[in-house]
Amino acid sequence: MRKTMLYIAFSTLMFSSMEIALKSAGGAFNPIQLNLIRFFIGGVILLPIALRALHKQSHRLTRSDWALFFLTGLVCVIISMTLYQLAITVDEASTVAVLFSCNPVFALIFSYFILHERLGRANLIAVIVSIIGLVVIVNPAHLTNPVGLVLAIGSALTFGLYSIVSRWGSVRHHFNGIVMTCFTFLAGSFELLVIMLLTHVPAIAGGMRQVSWMQQFAAMPILKNVSLQYFWILFFIGVCVTGGGFAFYFLAMERSDVSTASLVFFIKPGLAPILAAVLIHERILTTTIIGIVIILIGSVITFMGNRVKARESALAEEDASDFQDDDAPVSVAEQAAAKLAARHTESSSTD
Repeated sequence: MRKTMLYIAFSTLMFSSMEIALKSAGGAFNPIQLNLIRFFIGGVILLPIALRALHKQSHRLTRSDWALFFLTGLVCVIISMTLYQLAITVDEASTVAVLFSCNPVFALIFSYFILHERLGRANLIAVIVSIIGLVVIVNPAHLTNPVGLVLAIGSALTFGLYSIVSRWGSVRHHFNGIVMTCFTFLAGSFELLVIMLLTHVPAIAGGMRQVSWMQQFAAMPILKNVSLQYFWILFFIGVCVTGGGFAFYFLAMERSDVSTASLVFFIKPGLAPILAAVLIHERILTTTIIGIVIILIGSVITFMGNRVKARESALAEEDASDFQDDDAPVSVAEQAAAKLAARHTESSSTD
């Protein structure tokens, strides 16, 4: 249990410092370029663990598997994480961290509509409470940065969609979380690289430069500033945060359960703003603090609901297995073995 808590603590620290690290590196790198670098490195870090898991399953990746990875890579790396990266460049790191931490709420909603999973009472309450917290943080009456808020919420919403598509795909293709995450990162990085290379085509770059908000995406750099000068920030973002954060999160999940490992995302809304205030001196508004407290309450409700649900399902499986053991018919071979054992016992006692 001590190892599990260490894994959770490391993942929580990495995920909570993610926005701060990305904000700090934003001045040296194009936001899309940074997205490509960190997810490629993260995928490479997870690759040995993922290949070992595939080897244990004796599973070779097929075209259908890669189609799934390119779909999840599109939703996660290209759409969700691009919105996330852009949100960090135009808004406070603490605000983006809190809003993005609400992605499990959107995942619950998508699971209801896509997977037709029933929303329990605790989950429904958590969704309502978290939405109230979001509204308090957004503060519609006094919007100061609507673009940043839209980008952050869009990122959380699409990441919630990715979570459901990933869960559906992992069940259908029999992959664990590390395999899904690793190849999602690699496939998404490849797709993103192709898109970035297309922006270097003169006709496309020229057209993008004609639109004011698309100018920053024309001829996007790929290897600019990837040097020893920025080695440590890239190492921290790629290896520690993206690769290590996800690796230890899944290791914690393997050693415990999903609800225990999900403590990472429940602690992040409270820890990330504190780190942002201490490390990069961001000012936290009163409404943001109130919203954080409300979202943390929603997270606690979700956590408790997941624990109860996991306990109930475990008891149901145990009862079902006991029922099968009691009512299972005895085969002919088992009957013959029992008779032979009885005869052997009788002969032994006679001797």
